[in-house]
Amino acid sequence: MSTTSHRPSAQHPGRRRNRPVVPALWRQVVRGGARGEEHAVQPEPDRSAYTQLEIYEAVLSAFDRRDEVLDVIAAAPDRETAVRRVRGLLDVSQGQAVAIVDLPLHRFTAGTRDRVRLRATELRKALTR
Repeated sequence: MSTTSHRPSAQHPGRRRNRPVVPALWRQVVRGGARGEEHAVQPEPDRSAYTQLEIYEAVLSAFDRRDEVLDVIAAAPDRETAVRRVRGLLDVSQGQAVAIVDLPLHRFTAGTRDRVRLRATELRKALTR
């Protein structure tokens, strides 16, 4: 019987996985939330509202240039290159580019774009009060 512990991934125990940090509110937006749910912006303790708004604006920019963004991502040999090329194409930050690259293809729809635009507008209003 083996005494080693079973880990889901074979990584060094002192290292953290390099996982993209995407706010819970963003996950809620791209998933659409519950049907009939009020579209109020909920505060999130680990991300600032300004950072969330920046991500929304970058994603809206990606929607406006959807074909170019998808071509850049598809042509990239790996994720890091895709992020770097999206940053160059849209002139966005690392976090914004990661959010765009990590957006599933089926989320590049008009419905998701409308939800993101609505949330960004609500958040912008809340920040200017």
